[in-house]
Amino acid sequence: MEHISRRVKSLSVSQTLAMSAKSQELKEQGIDVISLSLGEPDFTTPDDIKEAAKKAIDDNYSFYPPVPGYSDLRKAISRKFLEENQLNYTPEQIVVSAGGKHSLINVLISVVDPGEEVILLAPYWVSYLDHVIYVEGKPVIIKTSIDSDFKVTPEQLEEAITPKTRLLIFNSPSNPTGMVYTYDEMAALVRVLEKHPQVIIISDEIYEHIIFSGKHISLATFSSITDRVVTVNGVSKGYAMTGWRIGYIGAPLWLAKACIKLQGQFTSGVCSIAQRAALAAVSSRSDSRERMREAFLRRRDLICRLLGEIPGLKVRVPQGAFYVMPDISNFLGKSYNGNVMKNADDLTFYLLAEARVAMVSGTAFGAENCIRISYATSDDRITEAVKRIKEALAKLN
Repeated sequence: MEHISRRVKSLSVSQTLAMSAKSQELKEQGIDVISLSLGEPDFTTPDDIKEAAKKAIDDNYSFYPPVPGYSDLRKAISRKFLEENQLNYTPEQIVVSAGGKHSLINVLISVVDPGEEVILLAPYWVSYLDHVIYVEGKPVIIKTSIDSDFKVTPEQLEEAITPKTRLLIFNSPSNPTGMVYTYDEMAALVRVLEKHPQVIIISDEIYEHIIFSGKHISLATFSSITDRVVTVNGVSKGYAMTGWRIGYIGAPLWLAKACIKLQGQFTSGVCSIAQRAALAAVSSRSDSRERMREAFLRRRDLICRLLGEIPGLKVRVPQGAFYVMPDISNFLGKSYNGNVMKNADDLTFYLLAEARVAMVSGTAFGAENCIRISYATSDDRITEAVKRIKEALAKLN
């Protein structure tokens, strides 16, 4: 007899992974599909980091590592927080996990009881909602639009907070929009949060190294809320290490201890070799991050220019990460060969079938009138992809 738990039944399948699987299926059939769906740098891991992993194997890092991570890695992350973010997390406040996703669910399980409210700012990263549902929290979603640069206002935040609010998840630079909050915009939100000391804030800063103007600002640098901010980061995006699966948090000591307790019962310490590679990454003084950032900036300018030439498509130029999120409202209700575009899902699958370009519907991110495009691919592929999109959209009437 098959029996799936209620918790697992409540989860949806990741739309980014589903679209990636569908495009891979078409590629295996010999169809030339350009995938702009996954949030994964197309660069390879820098050589100095790979060498550190090879050395770790030769040095016999083959035994169980400490649950919260190796001591020297936690110390290096502590230094990184201080030098790059002006955050004073001690090594004891650092917990190393199997990717940022693992770090996030550790925190949610540790602090959210069933029925407590968790505020999400839409468009939100696809897994936030399912994490909240899994821990039986109540998602409270604040909607934004392309006209507000996909940013929430202090008034919206104030209205969403209730005595039952336990957690706010904040993400800048943003996946899926690529927008970045300014210091003044963050300060205005902090003034609201100061009034509500029961609210814990997760600041997801995984894209901090991919920012195109100004300097990244960590939410925990606002001293009035530092003691209740959990800073989530990792090595996947800034160091092209998605497959190494290393994320980490800097957190209030009581919360770090809770995550260590939880991790000790579920996964224990994460891959020893990947940790040694992560140590090399966060300690590295190479220019690999800057070279990747420059490539993403060039690609951003290219794709935004090309998308801007498509009639009816609304585009805002992102300030960070490697995504752009056009508003496709003008195409809803149109059709091709009797196939009506009722929503962003329909349009996304139409573009996969007709243009052979894979993207992700904004529905997965709480933005029903948008699609998310990842430009973590070559200039040539970007140019060809947008050409195909333009031709396919022109067929709708």
